[in-house]
Amino acid sequence: MSQKEGKPPSLEEEKRVIILAQQGDRDAASQLYHWFGIRIFRSVILTRLPDVDQAEDVLWETFRIVFEKIAQFQPQQRSIFFWIRKIAINLVIDCYRKQVKKHKIAEAILAKDALDEVMSTPEKSPDQGMERAESRAMIEKSLTKINTRYALALRLRLLEDRDREECAAQLGVSVGNFDVIFHRACKAFRDNYPP
Repeated sequence: MSQKEGKPPSLEEEKRVIILAQQGDRDAASQLYHWFGIRIFRSVILTRLPDVDQAEDVLWETFRIVFEKIAQFQPQQRSIFFWIRKIAINLVIDCYRKQVKKHKIAEAILAKDALDEVMSTPEKSPDQGMERAESRAMIEKSLTKINTRYALALRLRLLEDRDREECAAQLGVSVGNFDVIFHRACKAFRDNYPP
């Protein structure tokens, strides 16, 4: 590899490196990242997603997809940069969609809670304590059937009502990694509840 960073490669050099990357050459994959990573980050991702942490996550995911699908890429008479750019833009759009969805869900939950608080007073049932104890026992039994890390994530977040940052710190992972663990934990719990 004659170049690392700086001046973009010729199409011929780029095509040669792409072919090597398609054959599993890690140095070639690294070269593609060195040629295009910072450029994609600065000119494509960061201009559309000004949160640096999110932008870094999108860059990582972009190149994960690039290297996963490099075998499908067909070199043409233009740079692979445009293919990588399209992947990055689609991931930025996905980020915005997730943020909007989370915001709408949070608003709906807050609105429902506010409405419930204003409009009704929960009735006390003589069986309420027994039902709660039975539900808690079923939850605990289901938690014992799933991965211990998943069970801990659910206990911290839902039963102890800790925020995501605290949960992530407790598990020794980033908040983004905690979100993935929590999502998987919810799915595992659904598959095992009721026990």
